[in-house]
Amino acid sequence: MSSAPESEPALSPPPTLSGLPDSETLELLTHGRMEVVGRLVEATNMTLYCSITLGATTAACVYKPVRGERPLWDFPDGTLAAREVAAFEVSRAIGWRIVPPTVHREGPFGPGMCQLWIDTEEETDLMALVRSRHPALRRMAVFDAVVNNADRKGGHLLPQPDGHVYGVDHGVCFAAEDKLRTVLWQWRGKALTREALETLAVLERDLESGALGRRLRELLTLAEVEATWLRVRRLLDTGLHPYPSKDWPAVPWPPI
Repeated sequence: MSSAPESEPALSPPPTLSGLPDSETLELLTHGRMEVVGRLVEATNMTLYCSITLGATTAACVYKPVRGERPLWDFPDGTLAAREVAAFEVSRAIGWRIVPPTVHREGPFGPGMCQLWIDTEEETDLMALVRSRHPALRRMAVFDAVVNNADRKGGHLLPQPDGHVYGVDHGVCFAAEDKLRTVLWQWRGKALTREALETLAVLERDLESGALGRRLRELLTLAEVEATWLRVRRLLDTGLHPYPSKDWPAVPWPPI
């Protein structure tokens, strides 16, 4: 039985990135000339820091080629880049701007994921942020429950000077089996906010018969898209943030 939805202070709309409208940012990421600047050596999969230029506009981006993905026992080979794009599509559909603009395109090392680079507020204590009840993290906890994020580490949070928090590294999302593994369990069992319930209701319709459902079927298997719809339906039916699974580790390792 669901509880009455919680109320919370309204969040201001998240800012656009790179000073460009979303459509122009996606145009830049899709058609810009990409040049590799360096490699993020701590990343599990090949992750390249690049500059990308289209006309007079240049920005920084992250490029993860499919050929650099390490095989995983529980996700099909060569699918992580598409899952990153699918996470962006869900983020864009719900309007919370959790995932930076992300596209699937050809790059210097073949097809892969290209995502706008986000600078962070370097003075932020990530451990304190992870333990907080920041409303942007509560939105992210709902988002992660929808996309079935199996790896929400503290290091995947990108806090901004204005208080907004972006999330990155969504390659191990959208499994058909429940695999939610996150550091954001502060709201487990708590009633979802009214905003979250209203957003999920719109998302359910978009997954079932809208543009988002059609787009996700281009990026994921049909079973994975159906499982995403079922997770949204479950959240609406219970009205609650999920509890950790008894059959799956609740927190990724390392947590940060």
